[in-house]
Amino acid sequence: PVPVVMRYWESGKPETARSTEPVLAQAHTSYTAKCIAGLLEPGRTYEYEILLNGKAIQRPYPLRFTTQPIWRWRADPPAFSVATGSCAYINEPEYDRPGTPYGSDYQIFGHIADQKPNLMLWLGDNVYYREPDWATRSGMLHRYTHDRSIPELQSLLAATSHYAIWDDHDYGPNDSDGTWIHKETATEVFEAFWGNPTYGIPGQKGCATFFQYNDIDFFLLDNRYYRAPNECGTCPRTALGQAQLDWFLAALAASRAPFKMVAIGGQMLTDHDNSETYWHFFKEERDAILQHIEKEKIEGVIFLTGDQHYTELSRYKNKADNWVYDLTTSAFTSGSFKGAATRTKNTTRVEGTVIDDHNFSILQFSGPQKERQLEIKVFDAKGAMRWTRTISANGDLR
Repeated sequence: PVPVVMRYWESGKPETARSTEPVLAQAHTSYTAKCIAGLLEPGRTYEYEILLNGKAIQRPYPLRFTTQPIWRWRADPPAFSVATGSCAYINEPEYDRPGTPYGSDYQIFGHIADQKPNLMLWLGDNVYYREPDWATRSGMLHRYTHDRSIPELQSLLAATSHYAIWDDHDYGPNDSDGTWIHKETATEVFEAFWGNPTYGIPGQKGCATFFQYNDIDFFLLDNRYYRAPNECGTCPRTALGQAQLDWFLAALAASRAPFKMVAIGGQMLTDHDNSETYWHFFKEERDAILQHIEKEKIEGVIFLTGDQHYTELSRYKNKADNWVYDLTTSAFTSGSFKGAATRTKNTTRVEGTVIDDHNFSILQFSGPQKERQLEIKVFDAKGAMRWTRTISANGDLR
């Protein structure tokens, strides 16, 4: 329990150094500390150091961050890239299931950092709570602290900006829902370890939020806090809850971004009638979302999903003649769904996009303001690119 300060300066100009207000690290949040850097200039790169009780802590990797530039009414939006994926299992033998370790290929985090993304979006199951973890605050804090401590992940955390949603395993037990008795504790722990702009939409708890990066809108949805139990036939069939659903549909219609990136834990488009897909448990809510996109003639909607332990790209064209996409990226390090291409049915799947071993995606946004395009690149745990597709502003795929 010591004061934590971040000292930061414009790259190459140490004479510009400023310091954040001290934050006292405390056991209640596993000694995490949020130091807010103010008076930053747009479009600049800053270096920084962390001081504990006045002493700088040396790290074996660069510590820097870059602010977004001002571009509106001046130039075309800048090109930028986003790393994304889900399902990061870090082994701890004392608490793991017996047998072959479920987690592997931790070097994948270094390969993500090598891509130098401007930001990273974690799509849930970012840690895996074990039985001793999910029913206690100390257990949840331990899981995050344990996993964040591996060297492969440390350098990635310092390399870019991070945003996150959760899914069942970093919220509670497997397939947990809105009845989970410790969900408020899970929310507090999630907030301690992630730097999202908000935690829940106005007036609602949970992990949902929104941010804009350059000209692209990112909607981060919470499919757990208000979720109906999967098997409760008489419960209102919702994964988002009515308030979050209403907010999301209205905000989506209001967006003028060329691409609307919607992060949610479970797959949206697939008609694979198994596992925790929207089709399987919440088809009416899925249809309501897709019908809203159609009726409002909303273009450029791309869902970013995880959970399934394999990667695939899905798409369909609605009656308004607009394409809707769903990029599922899974898994980082947890067990993979071998043979997913033949063992799952998905009539919206783009041929040749199934990856059934550890992988991550890089989303590259580029092009003039009225001709933006999104290039998707999927890499395996060794850093080799496995496939690439490009989506144009009008939804065409090549």
